[in-house]
Order: sequence, then C-alpha cells, then structure tokens
Amino acid sequence: MCADYKHRNARHLAGVIGPVDYTGFTGYRPPPWLYRRLQPIAAALTSLGSSPEYAVVLEVPGRHSGIIRRTNLVRIEYDGRHYLVSLAGESEWVRNTRAAAGHVVVGRRERRGATLAEVPAAEWPEVIRACLTRAGRKARSWSKTSEARHYFGVSTEPSAEDLARISRQYPVFRIDYQAVTPARGVQP
Repeated sequence: MCADYKHRNARHLAGVIGPVDYTGFTGYRPPPWLYRRLQPIAAALTSLGSSPEYAVVLEVPGRHSGIIRRTNLVRIEYDGRHYLVSLAGESEWVRNTRAAAGHVVVGRRERRGATLAEVPAAEWPEVIRACLTRAGRKARSWSKTSEARHYFGVSTEPSAEDLARISRQYPVFRIDYQAVTPARGVQP
C-alpha cells in the first residue's frame, strides 16, 4: 500500500517537481493532473515575459466548445523558422489546431496571429534534434540529458536512426506568422 501511495503521488507531481515521461508509444500521452492544473499560471507568467525566451503561449479555439484554450509550449528555432513540437503526441492543442485549420494566436507579451502548418513527417527528426540543442545547450548538460531521456527516450546525441524511429509520435508544426498591419490612420 505504501509503494502504491508513493507511485500515485509521484505521478501527480511529475512535471512540477520532476520530469514527465513522454516516451510511451501511444497516440496521446496526457500530462499529469497537477501539471494540467498549473497551465493557466504558466501561461500567465509567459504572457508577462517571466519565463524563458523560448516559451510561448498558444491560443486556439476548442474544437467542440469554441472556447479559447491556452497552452504553454516550447518554440523551437530551426533553419531560420519557428516550430512547435507536441511532446504529448496527439494532444488536445494538436487536435484543436487541426480543427481550426491551423489558425491560432502565438506569443509572449505581444501576441500575433499565425497559421500552424503541419510539417511533413520526413522533416520531424531534424526539428526534434533542434529542440534538443536549443538555446546553446551543451551535449552533457543536465537539462539536455533529462529532456532527451524523459521526453524523447533517446541519448543526448541521438543518431539519425533513433530520431527517425521516435519522431513519428511527436507532431511538428511550423509557425507562419501573419503580417503585422498598422492601425487605421497610422502611417507606416
């Protein structure tokens, strides 16, 4: 009974106190309960600019309710473009984005309209590699090692074969930002 209690508590605190294990080969790997409950706070902190530069808030209408759903995500820069990788697989934000034909709002302090275009599966491995090496991370750093193991189930320096094998469970979307138009009556 004591072991079951510890396991249940560890599951509830994963993602807050420790890493979340997203390596299972299932269609959707839901985040722990507490992590989901803290999403509004994380989104608010990101909107205030109090989170790392690579964190963004994605706003997309719910596919059934139409209510705007906010999700805190990691924005990946690869080959001069911005991408979002769904660590949880076919997650709610992925399904909502597809239902909204990719029309979303992305941002931190400043929010911008955007279209998320699903990237062909052949390109997913390189974007995932960029996710692992973002922000100048070193090969043996604790954060890179932890993320590689818990989110992707690979080593810090995964081979092309390892990335090709695991990438099919992590949908990747390219962010195509909408042009900013000046307010009415303002000269460009």
